Amino acid sequence: MKNTVLRVRARHYASGERLDVLCRDGSIAAITPSGEDVANLEAEWIAPALFDLQINGCGGVSFNAPSLCDADIRRVVAVCRGHGIGSFCPTLITNSREALLHGFATLRRLCESDNEMGRSMPCFHLEGPYISPEDGPRGAHPQCHVRPPDWDEFRRFQDAAGGRIRLLTLAPEHEGALPFIEKASASGVVVALGHTAANRECIRAAIAAGARLSTHLGNGSHALLPRHDNYLWEQLAADELWASVIADGHHLPPAVLRCVLRVKTPARTILTCDASSLAGLPPGRYREWGQEFEVRADGRIVVPGTVFLAGSGCFTDSCIAHLLALGEVSLADALDMASARPRQLLGLPPQNLVVGEPSNLLLFDWQPKHAFVLRALLLGDRIVDVSPEGEARTTKSYS
Repeated sequence: MKNTVLRVRARHYASGERLDVLCRDGSIAAITPSGEDVANLEAEWIAPALFDLQINGCGGVSFNAPSLCDADIRRVVAVCRGHGIGSFCPTLITNSREALLHGFATLRRLCESDNEMGRSMPCFHLEGPYISPEDGPRGAHPQCHVRPPDWDEFRRFQDAAGGRIRLLTLAPEHEGALPFIEKASASGVVVALGHTAANRECIRAAIAAGARLSTHLGNGSHALLPRHDNYLWEQLAADELWASVIADGHHLPPAVLRCVLRVKTPARTILTCDASSLAGLPPGRYREWGQEFEVRADGRIVVPGTVFLAGSGCFTDSCIAHLLALGEVSLADALDMASARPRQLLGLPPQNLVVGEPSNLLLFDWQPKHAFVLRALLLGDRIVDVSPEGEARTTKSYS
């Protein structure tokens, strides 16, 4: 039935004002102070849906898989929605040319044929293969596929993706990387530094060439570094670089996370979960990307026998919960770092809680020193029900 109005009652995540948000046919039709009318959905807080710029897959599905198909992609989208992630960048990492071409082409075809999937994945992220070959900075990326930047190859990836690659993570110390960064930046791609062993001069040159982000700063690096002259300090000190961080409680110690937030500020910090294809799976050993990985009981995903993490086992809502428990930022800043900030960096349209905007909204409960609990996700004219664990999820239309 058309023109059905859904009344959502909650406090604005930034102002704290308790509101009735009236949604009609997928858009916000009115916002008023909360009244006496019965609300269809109610929670403590309301905010824009989450956006994560680095989702590698989950539940055993990898966007890198040579067998990637539409059903796999839809499964990842559904799981992400169960964690409040309304949209994200599907991320492909270091792999063979053929596997990357297949992944991008499969994603593009689904986005072109299904508008809902296109809205869920408005742009793509390529992390590698142009990264450091060294142990440590390379992380869990397969060394056999690491290679220097190749503009003709990247153009093939971009063509396969239908121009949707908006974010590219690379190591600037490769020969030819600086002119490559200039070309990519001029084409509208946001270039990020990550999985790098570059010295300070190289990092400064990469910034001058157009690099704008540090990918998961503090991770994808050597276990031991010179205490003063190293690539972490140099990126942290560079005001031109934004930083993404994985605040899952495993990737960065609290003191490091506090330092990044205080130096970059929430205005230039992006929260990502970097969900691995193994995210959401029970503890055990699994084979992925031609390698063996271990999902530990504490949630860490590691290369067996090493300290190197292989992506994250959690999702963006868990990162927000961990960040709020740290007490370093406000609720509004934590939510914006996981929604508004990445959209701003990538040049995507903002999603605001104002009349006329799409009703892409997150409902949740939270109080200081209490849990961050999702209640529901609205995506246009659809409602996604989520459990406190982010597991069970169903969708239904209210119009």
